[in-house]
Amino acid sequence: MLEFMLYIQIFLCVFPLYRIIAGPTIADRIVGIEKLGILVTAIGVIIILLTGQSWMIDIVIAWTILSFISTLTLAKYLENKKLND
Repeated sequence: MLEFMLYIQIFLCVFPLYRIIAGPTIADRIVGIEKLGILVTAIGVIIILLTGQSWMIDIVIAWTILSFISTLTLAKYLENKKLND
Protein backbone atom coordinates (compact mmCIF):
# COMPACT_ATOMS: atom_id res chain seq x y z
CA MET A 1 0.00 0.00 0.00
CA LEU A 2 2.82 2.40 0.82
CA GLU A 3 4.44 1.74 -2.55
CA PHE A 4 1.20 2.73 -4.27
CA MET A 5 1.06 5.93 -2.22
CA LEU A 6 4.67 6.66 -3.18
CA TYR A 7 3.88 6.32 -6.88
CA ILE A 8 0.83 8.57 -6.51
CA GLN A 9 2.92 11.26 -4.78
CA ILE A 10 5.60 11.07 -7.48
CA PHE A 11 2.93 11.40 -10.18
CA LEU A 12 1.38 14.38 -8.41
CA CYS A 13 4.73 16.21 -8.63
CA VAL A 14 4.01 16.78 -12.33
CA PHE A 15 1.27 19.34 -11.63
CA PRO A 16 3.32 21.75 -9.47
CA LEU A 17 6.21 21.44 -11.92
CA TYR A 18 3.90 22.53 -14.71
CA ARG A 19 2.70 25.45 -12.58
CA ILE A 20 6.29 26.47 -11.84
CA ILE A 21 7.30 26.37 -15.51
CA ALA A 22 4.17 27.77 -17.17
CA GLY A 23 2.74 29.94 -14.39
CA PRO A 24 1.73 33.29 -15.81
CA THR A 25 2.71 35.24 -12.67
CA ILE A 26 5.40 35.00 -10.04
CA ALA A 27 2.76 34.28 -7.39
CA ASP A 28 1.64 31.20 -9.33
CA ARG A 29 5.21 29.97 -9.44
CA ILE A 30 5.61 30.50 -5.70
CA VAL A 31 2.49 28.45 -5.04
CA GLY A 32 3.89 25.72 -7.30
CA ILE A 33 7.18 25.71 -5.41
CA GLU A 34 5.34 25.44 -2.10
CA LYS A 35 3.20 22.55 -3.35
CA LEU A 36 6.27 20.78 -4.69
CA GLY A 37 7.96 21.18 -1.31
CA ILE A 38 4.98 19.62 0.43
CA LEU A 39 4.94 16.69 -2.00
CA VAL A 40 8.68 16.10 -1.60
CA THR A 41 8.20 16.08 2.16
CA ALA A 42 5.42 13.49 1.81
CA ILE A 43 7.61 11.38 -0.47
CA GLY A 44 10.40 11.53 2.09
CA VAL A 45 8.08 10.41 4.88
CA ILE A 46 6.80 7.49 2.79
CA ILE A 47 10.37 6.44 1.98
CA ILE A 48 11.20 6.59 5.70
CA LEU A 49 8.23 4.36 6.46
CA LEU A 50 9.19 1.90 3.72
CA THR A 51 12.87 1.62 4.58
CA GLY A 52 12.81 2.16 8.33
CA GLN A 53 15.80 4.51 8.10
CA SER A 54 15.12 6.90 10.97
CA TRP A 55 18.12 9.12 10.17
CA MET A 56 16.29 10.38 7.08
CA ILE A 57 13.85 12.27 9.31
CA ASP A 58 16.51 14.96 9.73
CA ILE A 59 16.68 15.43 5.96
CA VAL A 60 12.90 15.75 5.69
CA ILE A 61 12.80 18.30 8.51
CA ALA A 62 15.62 20.31 6.92
CA TRP A 63 13.80 20.23 3.55
CA THR A 64 10.60 21.49 5.21
CA ILE A 65 12.39 24.34 6.97
CA LEU A 66 14.20 25.30 3.77
CA SER A 67 10.92 25.29 1.85
CA PHE A 68 9.30 27.52 4.46
CA ILE A 69 12.19 29.99 4.48
CA SER A 70 12.25 30.17 0.68
CA THR A 71 8.51 30.90 0.61
CA LEU A 72 8.94 33.72 3.11
CA THR A 73 11.86 35.12 1.13
CA LEU A 74 9.94 35.10 -2.14
CA ALA A 75 6.93 36.70 -0.48
CA LYS A 76 9.14 39.51 0.82
CA TYR A 77 10.58 39.92 -2.66
CA LEU A 78 7.10 40.27 -4.12
CA GLU A 79 6.30 43.03 -1.64
CA ASN A 80 9.45 44.89 -2.79
CA LYS A 81 10.88 44.93 0.72
CA LYS A 82 14.40 44.24 1.81
CA LEU A 83 15.06 40.90 3.48
CA ASN A 84 16.13 42.49 6.76
CA ASP A 85 12.97 44.60 7.18
